[in-house]
Amino acid sequence: MLHAVVITLLALVLSLGLLWVGYLIHVWRVAARSPLTLARPMTVLVFGRRLVDDQPERDYQQRLQRALALMRAEQTEHVLLLGGRSGGSLSEAAAGQAWLSQHGLPPGVILQLEQASVDSLENLRHARSLLQEDGPLMRSLPPVALVTSRYHLARCLLLSRRLGFDSVPVAAEPEFRLDRRNLLRLLTESGYLMWIDVGVRWGRLIGHRRIVERMS
Repeated sequence: MLHAVVITLLALVLSLGLLWVGYLIHVWRVAARSPLTLARPMTVLVFGRRLVDDQPERDYQQRLQRALALMRAEQTEHVLLLGGRSGGSLSEAAAGQAWLSQHGLPPGVILQLEQASVDSLENLRHARSLLQEDGPLMRSLPPVALVTSRYHLARCLLLSRRLGFDSVPVAAEPEFRLDRRNLLRLLTESGYLMWIDVGVRWGRLIGHRRIVERMS
């Protein structure tokens, strides 16, 4: 992983910082343009977030509210809540299930919990395993909608497509607001996305399977 960091920093210096600007623009565009609804019914993946006193905090609540809206609009019958323990006694997925139950979970929706992951990449890897009932060579993945905060969508979209998902982004928030908090989020996410993307591309270029496997 240190190898990928060094290569990314080198690419950033050689580009005079323009590389980061390019990723920042991409993350901002995905954040600003992602829809709130689906054109057709899909399996929905809801990304968790660190809990506060075993309860979903603001960003996570918005993600759950968006998933609930998709369920009520009959745009999904299958929802996966993603997220393991992040310091509390409950997993993020279990806390999300409890929140949905308290807010009127529609009948007939299949709700699955993925409770073993600690980051977005693991979220998606474990979700892929849950959706491949007969193993990776026996069943293709269904199309999925990625429900998360706008600043987080670009990363999840990149990782999901590299893992073989046919995925579309769905924004948790009704609209994107470019305030100080969101600007800091975008800067962080674009830096993280740059590291992942450049690292994997470099790993493929030099045939370094370990880098590619660990980052995608």
